[in-house]
Amino acid sequence: GKYVAKKTGRNLVLWDGACEVHVEISVDKLKFLQGKYPNAELIAHPECQESILDEADFVGSTTALLKHVEESNVQEFIVATEVGIIHKMKQAVPHKKLIPAPAVTNNTCACSECPYMKLNTLEKIHASLVHLQPEIFVEESIRLKALKSVNRMLELS
Repeated sequence: GKYVAKKTGRNLVLWDGACEVHVEISVDKLKFLQGKYPNAELIAHPECQESILDEADFVGSTTALLKHVEESNVQEFIVATEVGIIHKMKQAVPHKKLIPAPAVTNNTCACSECPYMKLNTLEKIHASLVHLQPEIFVEESIRLKALKSVNRMLELS
């Protein structure tokens, strides 16, 4: 949200939280990768740390990152977002080199993987839509504010 607020000059009401994947991407390890792959373009999701966004050659949503990789003449990319997008990118541009941004912690894949995104499956989504469960209750004042935002997004889409 901070990146969007900065780019648009708008005062946004932001949730006090962060995506652990984007926060955990290591600036030091990214600098090492940039040295190892000097022709690679650093592309980053806007939820990354500001220091990473400042270094990025391109910043965009997951969809924008995918589109950029498809349309760019560059052949190597360091991808600073959840590693799951790399599978989609490889399908679209199998001839390009895609390097996942490493997390701060020592992990076996040296990538930034979201454990929560992996909890969602097609089967769970299907069951949720069929049975309309689990039901979620939201305070009316919050619901009305959210509805206004959702309706506005739909108008603009």
